[in-house]
Amino acid sequence: MYDEQQAAGADRAAAHGPLAGFTVGVTAARRADELGALLQRRGATVLHAPALRIVPLADDSELLATTRALIDHVPDVVVATTAIGFRGWVEAADGWGIGEALLAALARAELLARGPKVKGAIRAAGLTEEWSPSSESMAEVLERLLAEGVEGRRVALQLHGEPLPGFVEALRAAGAEVIGVPVYRWMPPEDIGPVDRLLDATVARSLDALTFTSAPAAAALLRRAEERGLLSGLLSALDHGVLPACVGPVTALPLQARGVETVQPAQRFRLGPLVQLLCVELPGRARVLPVAGCRMELRGHAVVVDGGLRPVPPAGMSLLRALARRPGWVVSRADLLRVLPGAGRDEHAVETAMARLRVSLGAPRLIQTVVKRGYRLALDPVADTKYAAT
Repeated sequence: MYDEQQAAGADRAAAHGPLAGFTVGVTAARRADELGALLQRRGATVLHAPALRIVPLADDSELLATTRALIDHVPDVVVATTAIGFRGWVEAADGWGIGEALLAALARAELLARGPKVKGAIRAAGLTEEWSPSSESMAEVLERLLAEGVEGRRVALQLHGEPLPGFVEALRAAGAEVIGVPVYRWMPPEDIGPVDRLLDATVARSLDALTFTSAPAAAALLRRAEERGLLSGLLSALDHGVLPACVGPVTALPLQARGVETVQPAQRFRLGPLVQLLCVELPGRARVLPVAGCRMELRGHAVVVDGGLRPVPPAGMSLLRALARRPGWVVSRADLLRVLPGAGRDEHAVETAMARLRVSLGAPRLIQTVVKRGYRLALDPVADTKYAAT
């Protein structure tokens, strides 16, 4: 009978969106609005703080100097890695009045495209790529270059803020001269306040997940945490409590170097699959209990009671999680006081917070008062054996 009630409650909860009741942090600068909209459409509360900002191409003196140098001395090979980066490079050159000269130089080089999107950008510019890997893998590009032989050759690599582990090193070891084309350089945000607030929320485990869509953003957040003396707290939170979700394996590298295990889409490293992954991972981590004839699901900042989403203030969630760690068992006021943020030593604060929690849940019977002892979740008798040891 309870299984049927559980299934019905889960179906009703789905109406709120799979991420309802969860808070997700977004560190992206580029396409942050798109990612935030995808998350909010599925019910999530989004906390956005771009860990980096992108230097506008028109103002980038380093890119201008590199472009002029490539026009004056055409490289043997040009590797285009991203469509938006390649288009931006050509558009910036047009703005500087050297667009035609850049296209002429690229036409004289062996032009390699990492995947179909950048191949389309190349052709839209009136050029034709020499080759493009079907796998969209830079490893396959490197394999081709090394098989051709690069000793004494000049290879221009269009960068996009993402590290390419071993790529440049392997080419240089094989005798190539590698020129990086720094399209979209990353800089610290002009206002560091939102990043600090995101860090504080992560360390306090006020977030349920933290998303990363570029390796530079992940590295920048770690660096800022270290500057503030919060690195150990951040790593601890990402290890237990806050789910670190990366758009792909390259993005995850700075976190993995610190021992952080991340989740990533199995295929297609894009925003859509990243959001779909969170829609599976976060609800899958939610605690579900049969309490007083109801199906109660504990989410990040809300509780789903028989399919109804009930937002709960932080103090109430702290109490509820303490009760849920030993469902059906009495938890003393003293123990509850320890988990209540900012309560001091006054056990009356527990009673006040408990009263507000019951109002938030909309079903006072879910939590029982045990006179002179404390409180407990009214766990259904049929579930006592299953949950007594948890």
